[in-house]
Amino acid sequence: MRTASQFDIERWLALFEAVAAEGKWIGAESPVDKDERREIFDRIVNSSDAVVLIAEVDGQLVGVLNGRIHRGVVDLGLIVDKGWRGKGVGSRLIRTCLSWAADHRAHKVFLEVWPHNTDAIALYHKFGFVEEGRLRRHYRRRNGELWDAVQMGLVLDLTSPGSPYQELSPPRG
Repeated sequence: MRTASQFDIERWLALFEAVAAEGKWIGAESPVDKDERREIFDRIVNSSDAVVLIAEVDGQLVGVLNGRIHRGVVDLGLIVDKGWRGKGVGSRLIRTCLSWAADHRAHKVFLEVWPHNTDAIALYHKFGFVEEGRLRRHYRRRNGELWDAVQMGLVLDLTSPGSPYQELSPPRG
């Protein structure tokens, strides 16, 4: 497990394209705009408020996690090579990300996942993430389908006070 560098961009892009081509695990779909993805990778790798973590086995890139922190919340994205899913790669990446988040004084980690990605949801639950909401028919796929997304979060700061204001009561009548 290590932090990515500029030298990883082509291997990262190849893995990203392969997972996108599966058409069911991440928001991106094939064909991937390679120039746009390279710019995104470059921006994250060169940011002090973001991280790209690389998982390798015998020199082969098998998983990537990216995290961006904004206002104390880390927005997490995870991809694992098809042949390496269910073998602990995602767990190692998440564990490392949570350590990075703590080092950067994040108070929460947040992600979105497709509802049919039950293995990923189980992985996130294993680390304490909880389902916080569901975006209904929120993301339009290239074929015109509208997919839901499950929002999940993991609160890291359990000691700071919460909001002093009560939730609004539903209207009466």
